[in-house]
Amino acid sequence: MKLSGQKVFFDFDNTIAPFDVLDDIIERFSTNDKWVAIERNWKRGRIGSLECLKGQLAGIGVSRAELERYLLKVRIDPYFTKLLVLFKQRNIKPVIASDSFSFVIRSILRNSGIRGVRVYANNLRFKQNRIIPAFPLKDKTCLLCAHCKKKTLLKEIKDGRLKIYIGDGLSDLCPSRHADLVFAKDALFRRLKGRGKSCIRIRGLKDVYDYFQEEGWRYKNRKLIKKR
Repeated sequence: MKLSGQKVFFDFDNTIAPFDVLDDIIERFSTNDKWVAIERNWKRGRIGSLECLKGQLAGIGVSRAELERYLLKVRIDPYFTKLLVLFKQRNIKPVIASDSFSFVIRSILRNSGIRGVRVYANNLRFKQNRIIPAFPLKDKTCLLCAHCKKKTLLKEIKDGRLKIYIGDGLSDLCPSRHADLVFAKDALFRRLKGRGKSCIRIRGLKDVYDYFQEEGWRYKNRKLIKKR
């Protein structure tokens, strides 16, 4: 099977963006320090990201204009743009699946001159200096994640094509378990390795770019192999 028409899924924070933008927003604009205990409980597995985000965003005080000014300063990994060029040449479709918010992600992409990339993420609206979140992509039977990336992955890949996922953290663990090819960074790599899940370790998107720019890849027995 050729890669033409294939979709490749990207996490956003600390993957396309070189740091966790949402975490920085929470820390920068919170009106109190309650978010710290909430974050600790999430990292220890006591609550899921849905409860975590609801609690943390309730303490944020920022207007739309202030947030937009902050987002103007955020840069993405330059190799994401290079990957978009390479993917367009090979008819590969990038898809962003994030536990962050589409407003944040699309603003950063637009500021970087990127349009037309499909984004699956949570929603938000502004009410004076408050952020009101919405989570239309949560799984009603599972409250661990604000956005069920596994469902998004399986919904998008229905034709037997390779499930390719690129991510770095806790919210990427579930979709990675259902992916055929995983590029894993930081905590995601450590957790997948600890669970015996095969993955390719990356330190940034340059590693992914180097992988995909190789010529002559084909799909056989649910694996990418290089033609001889």
